[in-house]
Amino acid sequence: MRHRNAHRKLSRNTSHRRALLRNLVTDFLDHGRLMTTLPKAKEVRPLAEKMITLGKRDNLHARRQLQSFLIREAVAAKVFDTIAPRFADRNGGYSRIIKLGNRKGDGADLAIIELLGSELEVKKAERAEKEKEKQAKQSGKQKKEEKEKEEE
Repeated sequence: MRHRNAHRKLSRNTSHRRALLRNLVTDFLDHGRLMTTLPKAKEVRPLAEKMITLGKRDNLHARRQLQSFLIREAVAAKVFDTIAPRFADRNGGYSRIIKLGNRKGDGADLAIIELLGSELEVKKAERAEKEKEKQAKQSGKQKKEEKEKEEE
């Protein structure tokens, strides 16, 4: 019986599992979204949400707790400066998990875990890239037309 054994072991020993989850949480908070397997995403979610809640407290003890868990200090600063104020009026539920299907090589269930509101940033970046491509095409067409006029 697995009484009082709440979390997944992810086929790793304790130190490896702790290091893996610290790395995943750090990268998730840094980038705003992360593609990984479904069990790992489900384990990352409560840890990441706890880090955001610590960021909302914004006192010295919370800062030290956050920096002791996260790998990079810059990410800890980002949590306090940008992520925590974004969720100041929200009581939990800062992330979502989207199932993607199975991985081709081993059939593992894949998922994307993302912060709420991060999809807007991704869409803005995609739109900016499309606009740059359109402008490059237009400038290329204009140059081509000018060359044709000069040749005539």
